[in-house]
Amino acid sequence: MDKKINKQQSKKKNYTLADLQKAQKSGQVFDAIIKEVDESLNLHGFFANGIECIVPREEVSSVVGDDGLVEEKLCINKKNKIMQVCIKDIIVIDDKIDKVILSKKMLELKVRKWMYMHLKEGMKLKGVVRGMNDYAAFVDVGGGVTGLLKIEDISNVRIQKVSDKLKLGQRLEVLVKKYDRDTGKIELSIKELQGTFKDNIKKIKEGDIVEGIVRNREKNGIFIELKNGLVGLSEHVNGIEYGQEVLVYIKKINEEKGKIKLKIIG
Repeated sequence: MDKKINKQQSKKKNYTLADLQKAQKSGQVFDAIIKEVDESLNLHGFFANGIECIVPREEVSSVVGDDGLVEEKLCINKKNKIMQVCIKDIIVIDDKIDKVILSKKMLELKVRKWMYMHLKEGMKLKGVVRGMNDYAAFVDVGGGVTGLLKIEDISNVRIQKVSDKLKLGQRLEVLVKKYDRDTGKIELSIKELQGTFKDNIKKIKEGDIVEGIVRNREKNGIFIELKNGLVGLSEHVNGIEYGQEVLVYIKKINEEKGKIKLKIIG
């Protein structure tokens, strides 16, 4: 990892003191490489061609616990990671850059301010999955600001857990479902971005044999997820389990009702 990071850094501009002062004033965003976390939970690393930097604990995030401090886990988890930050202060000794104080908190507040002024329901954003449990994913939509993506808003077909469709680090486009300006909470969805039934069935036709994934078994049959967010219903077949990949024959497409009849053949 170090060799790769050093190689990437060497290609970047050789920042002078004047460059950094200008970047500080403009709120320019940098990538910082965090290498160590000290006993006080301050982060140490480098950025901009190897200039030493520190991110004090209080600058790691704008979100704090009941004690008014950034959580210990959040600080420790930043080790050997790349953080997007802004410059808070520049330490100069004998007219030379000694160390730069960086802040993730400044960036988060900057993004939150923009969102407060501009974010609205129905807006599309780019995001990265930063965490998940069985029932929801936590998506970074910029500057460390996280939105909640509930399991029912991930797919048009019911899934048992979030990891059936998403993985950590995955980049995806999301739709703002709800935004509470008072609390800053953001609810997201992706299932509306998977296309309409009418649009998606243009890529298949009756008589096709396609791959699918078993998602639900109910009294009236087995629901199979096809590509492009399509879902079809097959008759019951013994030995079929949730999550299993199968081959299916498309028996009938009913565009008016938005339904597809399938037959599992392998």
